Parts: sequence; structure tokens; C-alpha cells
Amino acid sequence: MVTINYETIQFIKRPRTLILIILLIVSIASIGIFGLQEGLDLQGGSMINLHLDQPVDQDTMSTVTAVLDKRLNAFGISDVKVRQSGSQDVIVEIAGVKPEEVEKIVSTPGKFEAKINGNTAISGSDIASVSAAEVTGNRWQVPFSITTSGAEHFAKVAEGQAGAKVEMYLDDELISDPQLDAGLANGKASTEVSVSGGEESKQAAQDKANEIHTVLESGALPVKLSINGVSSVSAELGSQFETGAIIAGILALLAIAAVVTIKYKSPSLIIPIVVTSISELLLVLGFASIIHWNLDLAAIAGIIAAIGTGVDDQIVMTDEVLARRDRSDRKNIVKTRVKDAFFIIYASAGTLIAAMLPLAYIGFARGATGIGMLTGFAVTTVVGVLVGIFITRPVFADYMETFLIQSPSNKMQNIKKGDIKVKDKKKGRKTIAREQAEAEKKNKRGFRR
Repeated sequence: MVTINYETIQFIKRPRTLILIILLIVSIASIGIFGLQEGLDLQGGSMINLHLDQPVDQDTMSTVTAVLDKRLNAFGISDVKVRQSGSQDVIVEIAGVKPEEVEKIVSTPGKFEAKINGNTAISGSDIASVSAAEVTGNRWQVPFSITTSGAEHFAKVAEGQAGAKVEMYLDDELISDPQLDAGLANGKASTEVSVSGGEESKQAAQDKANEIHTVLESGALPVKLSINGVSSVSAELGSQFETGAIIAGILALLAIAAVVTIKYKSPSLIIPIVVTSISELLLVLGFASIIHWNLDLAAIAGIIAAIGTGVDDQIVMTDEVLARRDRSDRKNIVKTRVKDAFFIIYASAGTLIAAMLPLAYIGFARGATGIGMLTGFAVTTVVGVLVGIFITRPVFADYMETFLIQSPSNKMQNIKKGDIKVKDKKKGRKTIAREQAEAEKKNKRGFRR
């Protein structure tokens, strides 16, 4: 049967220890339920950087990302992430699809118009729903429905225009010009319309039908955009990166254990330092899981750097305490030295965070390209440092005060009364003078006798 001593119970009951235990449980549960979002350099895929013609407000940017997300899902891509990057850039991340297959889809504004004799009969805003594309041989057709108000407007424009061409434009490019059927030129509103055309081959017809269907279903983008850059990582290379990152993390923990073992050689010091480092790792990963932060190679490097900084802080605290653990007034000295150590830790953390903030700003405000791709490094480093100074480091300080410094009553109980040695106190000048005078008197009395 395992017994827990009084000091251990008191340590676990401390508020800071309980908070750490609760946060660790929450982090592990979050990782188990939500998992960890891997970046493209770990899972493989492509990243397309889209640049808008002009900066836009948040509402317009939300419309752009929503249209692109809907467009890519309609194209048949399920694993896609569309995110804002500043006020003029959008990052599209896709997995399992070659970038050239979707470049035209994401960069197409999607402005649709149907004109009869130069008059606009249907616009993209009139489209209510789009049916599945139909391909027969090298001919394609995309049926769609329009709203009631759109149908009424089309009926007015088309009335009496039987045989006229209905010119259908997508982004001002003519994609189809069928003749207007007499049944649609009688002035009666009809909500069922279709756009059709022909290509050189069946595959070309299928690709064109999918493109038209996707753009019509997703709607038009509110602004024009262009492709600013494309980068790809194969699934095999991403798997290698992931394996390498895991190995790097394990080696970092082993290196930490080796260093503290060589330095302290005591399990009562080695185990808490390693456990604290693992706790910080779990808390940072739990935070990333909760907010669905993408863990890429830069983010993993930030986590390792934060853990290394944390170990350095623990060594500073440990050395400060051990250097004064045998003083008679050690209780007050330990508290003072821990406070001094925390002053150094806070100053170091503040400097590190100040250095990381510009890097994070570039990534969030100016786009996750170039140096902005190191945003993950800055974010995870800052989070790791904050977790350390506010959560794990105070608990480590409580551990040292509880287990490494023996109280006076406990120390006295381990010493037998007969083994207590009292050191002679230094004599003052008056005491020495008095003893000398008494000795001289004794000598004089001796001589008289």
C-alpha cells in the first residue's frame, strides 16, 4: 500500500498546485478530443497566397474568405482552410490537391451576367441554386434556378426576343451564347435556366462544367484578387518533417534530463525539473488544441525554445536555494532568494516577449508569408514563457520550499541531544579584560602564600 506523507499532501493542496493539475487534465482532454492541427509542412499540401487589389474592411474580408471556402468545397476539396492574413491577403491551405488544379478557381472573381441584345437579363445575385453539371460527349450544361424577382426581370428583357442570343459572361468573358427559346420570350417568368457549351474533348468539357458550376454556386467575390505565391509540400515529405519534429522534441527532453543529472545528481531535483518541462509542453499543446492553432515546424521550434528557457529558470531558482539551505535563518533567506530569482525570471521573460511581439505582428497584420511565416515560432514561444512564469515556475518554487528545505523542528528531531555541539561564542573585549584581571588576582594571591 502506497502511503503519502504529510508534506506531500500539503504540497498537493496548495492552490497553485491544484491549478496546475486541473490545467494539465484540461490540456490532455483537449488534445484527446480535438487533436492537434498540423501545418502544411507536417501533413503535406499546398498553400496559395492571394493578394487583393486593395485593402478591405473586416466585413468584406469575411465575405471573401466565405466565398473562397464555399467555392473550394463545391469544387470537391474537403480538407481546405481559408484564413485572413492582414487586410489585403488571404491564405488558402489545401491538402491532397495540386495547386494548379485550383489556382483558377480561387483567383476567379466569379462575376456572372446574362445579356440579351446588350441588356442585362440575369446577374449573379439572381441565382438561387445550382444543379449538378451534365456532360454528354464534349458538350456540357449547368442548370440553375433564379429568384422570383430575377425571373420577372428576365421575362421583361426577353419578351419578344425569340431567337436572339443570350450571351452569358463570367468575369466579362463569354462562356455561352445559346439562342433564346420561344417559350422563354412570351413574357412569362420562369425560374429554371441553364448555361451550356462545348469543348474539344470530354475531359475538357467535364473540367469546364465543374468550373462553371463551382463559380455559379459560390457566388462572386466582392473584390478582384491575384495569386501572389504558391508553395507545396508532398505528403511523404510532410511525414518526414513530422517524424523529425517528434524526434527533436524527445531528444530535447533527454538532453534536459542529462544536463540536470550531471549538475545535481539527485533524483529529488532531477525528476521535478523534467516533470515541470513535460507539464509546460502539455500545457502549450493543450492551448494550441483549444484554439485550433496550426502547429508547423516554426511553432515546434518555439515550443522547444520555451522549454529550454524554462529549464534555465529552474536552474537559477535551484542554485539560489541550494546555496543557502543550511543557514540557521534559511526559511527567510529561501523566500528572499526565490523572490530574487523570480525577479531575474520576470525580467528575462519580459525581454523575450518584447523580442517576439514584432515577429508576431508581422505575421498577423502583414501576411503569413516571408518572415511572417515565423509567427508560429513567436506565438508558441510567448505562450510557453507565460505558462512557465505564471503556472509551472511558482509550483516548482513551492516544491523546493516544501521538500528541499528541512524545518528546524524536523532537523532537531533527527539529532540526538548528546550529539549536539555548542560552539564557543567569540569573547568581547570587556570579557577578556575581566578574565585577565581575575587571573592576575589569583596569581597575586598565590605569590602571597
